[in-house]
Amino acid sequence: MREHFIQRGDVTLYAREDGVLDQGAPTVVFANSLGTDLTLWDSVLPLLPAGLRFVRMDKRGHGKSSCPDAPYTMGALVSDAEAVCDALTVRNAMFVGLSIGGMIAQGIAVKRLDIVRTLVLSNTAAKIGTAEGWADRINAVRTKGIEAIADGIMERWFARDFCASPAVKPWRDMLCATPVEGYTGCCAAIAGTDFYTPTSGLRLPTLGIAGSEDGSTPPDLVRETVDLIPGSKFHLIRKAGHLPCVEKPEDYAEILTGFLKDTGHG
Repeated sequence: MREHFIQRGDVTLYAREDGVLDQGAPTVVFANSLGTDLTLWDSVLPLLPAGLRFVRMDKRGHGKSSCPDAPYTMGALVSDAEAVCDALTVRNAMFVGLSIGGMIAQGIAVKRLDIVRTLVLSNTAAKIGTAEGWADRINAVRTKGIEAIADGIMERWFARDFCASPAVKPWRDMLCATPVEGYTGCCAAIAGTDFYTPTSGLRLPTLGIAGSEDGSTPPDLVRETVDLIPGSKFHLIRKAGHLPCVEKPEDYAEILTGFLKDTGHG
């Protein structure tokens, strides 16, 4: 494991390399969801094939990255990811993005095909929600705190059985520990993003992953986005919500491994 703190302007971005610590190794980049840090992928990485380099990062306002004042733009989040990839000499990677991470993945694929060779769009969309809905959430968090909306978010993130179990607690705690500026800043970035046109211009191997119980980005929404890219594939993970890498890590790793083999990555 190797840790990095990468400076981009006034923002410090935390990134971590695992697996084969060699810039020449086949690389998989992971971008996580709103209200989580890079430990989102902890259960999946050990289940993936040997010989790969794994790169993970915390978005601005999350985890160990610094937290500038809100609002943020999707362009800034994409440029942050680009800066991490350039600092770590990431080229021809498989880029796995979940939720807002999947939006970042679409943005960086449009901008930097030297970085992204294959794309995994997990529990995400070209456009998520409405500007009004995100404005309401930002207002709720600013006036009442994240704790006030945490239970509702858990119900959208996880299938019913998982949500009713003790396993949900660390994820609720992680959400509630997210700085208000970081959370609302990223909410604003999502609110201002519509990638339908740029994503429909992509021509690279793409895999979509959805959870059957996802209350944030339902399967039909994920499929609609993935279908914008000719030749893409789609997998539904049953009895999982918005974070299937947490609820069903074995299923998730199996799907990623199949895509790695299909695309000759590794």
